[in-house]
Amino acid sequence: MRIERLRLVAPLSAALLAIAVFTGSGFAADSEPPEADDAVTFDIPPQPLPEALVAFSARTKLHVVYEGPIAHGVRSPGVTGVLTPTDALRRLLDGTGLSYRFIDRRTITLDRAAAVAQPAPASLRHSPPPSGAPEGEKPVLVPEVAVTATRTERSLAAIPQAVTVVTKEQIEEQRYVSRGLVDILAQLVPGMAPSTQSLSNFGQGIRGRNVLVLIDGVPQGTSRQSFRELMAIDPYAVERIEVVRGATAIYGDGATGGIINIITKQAGEGKPSFTTESVVTSQPTNPTASIGGRFYQSASGQHGGFDYSVSGSYERFGGFFDADGSRVPPDPNSQGGLADSNAGNLFVKLGKNFGAQRLQLTANHYRIFQNTDYTTDPIVNTTPGRQPARALKGLQLDQDQGSVNTVVNMDYHHRDFFGSRIHAQVYYRHFFTRFFPFDGRAFSSFGNSIIQSHIASERAGTRLEIETPLPIPAGARAPLVLWGLDFNHERTDQPVSIMDATAFTNSGGLVFNTTGERPWTPPITMRNLGLFAQFEWQVLERLLVRAGARHERVGVHLDDFRTIAGNAIVGGDKEFNKTVFNAGGVLTVTKAVSLYGSFSQGFSIPDISRVLRTAGAGTVFETAGFRPQTVNNYEAGVRGQWSRLQTSLAYFYTRSKLNASFAPDLSIQFAPEWTEGVEGTLDVQPDDRWRLGGTVSYVEGKLDLNNNGNYTWLDGFRIPPMKVTGYIEHETWPEYHWRNRVQVLFAGWRDRFSNSTAFGRLPVEGYAVVDLLSSIKAGPGTLRFGVQNLLNNRYFPVVSQLQSVDSAYTAARGMLVSLGYSVTY
Repeated sequence: MRIERLRLVAPLSAALLAIAVFTGSGFAADSEPPEADDAVTFDIPPQPLPEALVAFSARTKLHVVYEGPIAHGVRSPGVTGVLTPTDALRRLLDGTGLSYRFIDRRTITLDRAAAVAQPAPASLRHSPPPSGAPEGEKPVLVPEVAVTATRTERSLAAIPQAVTVVTKEQIEEQRYVSRGLVDILAQLVPGMAPSTQSLSNFGQGIRGRNVLVLIDGVPQGTSRQSFRELMAIDPYAVERIEVVRGATAIYGDGATGGIINIITKQAGEGKPSFTTESVVTSQPTNPTASIGGRFYQSASGQHGGFDYSVSGSYERFGGFFDADGSRVPPDPNSQGGLADSNAGNLFVKLGKNFGAQRLQLTANHYRIFQNTDYTTDPIVNTTPGRQPARALKGLQLDQDQGSVNTVVNMDYHHRDFFGSRIHAQVYYRHFFTRFFPFDGRAFSSFGNSIIQSHIASERAGTRLEIETPLPIPAGARAPLVLWGLDFNHERTDQPVSIMDATAFTNSGGLVFNTTGERPWTPPITMRNLGLFAQFEWQVLERLLVRAGARHERVGVHLDDFRTIAGNAIVGGDKEFNKTVFNAGGVLTVTKAVSLYGSFSQGFSIPDISRVLRTAGAGTVFETAGFRPQTVNNYEAGVRGQWSRLQTSLAYFYTRSKLNASFAPDLSIQFAPEWTEGVEGTLDVQPDDRWRLGGTVSYVEGKLDLNNNGNYTWLDGFRIPPMKVTGYIEHETWPEYHWRNRVQVLFAGWRDRFSNSTAFGRLPVEGYAVVDLLSSIKAGPGTLRFGVQNLLNNRYFPVVSQLQSVDSAYTAARGMLVSLGYSVTY
């Protein structure tokens, strides 16, 4: 079977690479003149040259492009003062052995010192712009993109793993058809499963495995998994999102499928700047009952030597209705819903620079709770045949489902501490989530009761990372070592409220009266200490190698407790130790094409509380046999970056000796398993007004339940069907910045368990969703219009199709129209 799947990789690889090779070189680089003053204030301290150039580009709005290897391991002396862009760039390059030249009115390329630096184009001196360099003199360009998800600012070309960067502009655009990050990332990130369209990201991993979600480097997961990590912050507070796909341990445990690093809005510069946005949403089939909206206000700037960014947002989600106009139950998959919810977000960032040093405080508070009169009609579970879930009015529930997430962190940066770069961070996170009641009378692990649980967690921690160039003989490129430690302390528990089953039955599933409360999982305390070192060296002109290791020590404590089924569990203390490794390299074949390959290990601590809540009588935690789950990830890929075409292709294979997944009876099973797949991306800009492209993702996997070499398919919550996305975008009226975009997401078919009706093993039917986005300059601001599910297609999300009970077999939202106006002043 693996051989058959591998046959998919070769033709797909050849097709994407052929497109890149045969069409990429034909696209020319056209640029508009930049808007720039003669003199700009610079305060760029000594630091690695790639980081200094990122700061230079941000300050001048000029693009600096170069072949990645020529700047690796090179340090810039920095620049301070009021200078023209060209004078500032000369100082940044002083002593580096590099020179610059303008290849058009807003793009600069770097060369070895043999090339002569050219003056700025006339447009930078407020005179008529030049016609540009002759077409034959324009080089093939490799733009550098800063990525911090690897704990250091590196270009995409220097990372031997697949990486996706979701920009601020993409987030702003997608907010009009994809309100939450679960939707935005599913649309833009290859390898990520289709959206759940709910409060939960359960079943929405990357490459068939769980991901580690960070907000500014602060972990958002809990030891008792809640799957709320992607609903922990409002997209309004997000600057960009960086996704490293594939197992990694650079940030510690939990990243067996990759890392999603959510980076918050940057502090402002100069005079105060304010942004206001107001949006109204509605579904044409039920315009009144579905009406919702949101309001956003921000302020940023500098004052008294401090820079700051402050914002607040509020959103009301209306009722959700499918394409036929039927109300969608507010808890669609028994994992949490968004319909009839109120959400708010407060964000503050305050920072100050001290020469090469910076101190920064960031705080974000997000809250979302449902307030609905509806629930799911339980009668569908007794009706013969497959029945879609339906809403039932008259809900009586004292405690609404929802979440609260608070993150506070302090960062200290020193960009040149005796030649090293230092970053230190301390953070605190408080998280609370309450689930909708669940009818668990058919499951002993639920106490054969109707229950409503909540998870409460507190985490405090610190990080220290130091990047140091190693001394080597003169003339050689200095290798870099990133080394440091992470420490965090977490306490989490999950109590449960027991509901009156008689009142529930007599009311037809509408009335939830609490009769008592008790622990469902034992309160658990975890302490993590991680030591790491990451080595990077430009060995040859076109070869970059990276290798590293991390040692993690995890201490776990839990008290004696009794399960909801009445089984006595003996608590205690247990320590887990794990050392994991990674190694990889990037080969620059041409200025536009690079190849990479890597081996990386990720690991995770089992969801101990989840396992023990269903344990048998007499279970002793200290001897229960829990072990860290290690995933070996092998990956190879190719990237192409031309001026008007960008493409990538990645193949991966992962293997683990002990990995956790759900059994049909909702218990946790541990078994050896493997996954493999392919991911491709393509973006083309035929001219200045057209953009089009898309992604493709395919993953498959098996596990050996009996550890006898007989592998069976992994369930659908782990392995999504093939996903294909595409878009076409046109700047219809450049003078008014009128831009229109149509995008599509297609989820394919998967049926690996013949005639099975078990949880996670039902067949998945394919579906396609088309969205429309439009924006135009109107007065001092921007008018935006979005239509989610433009064709009003009736379909069932992947996670809904995998549910074993019909009350969770919920249709997707039908057409949703969003209209908003934003202004910055």
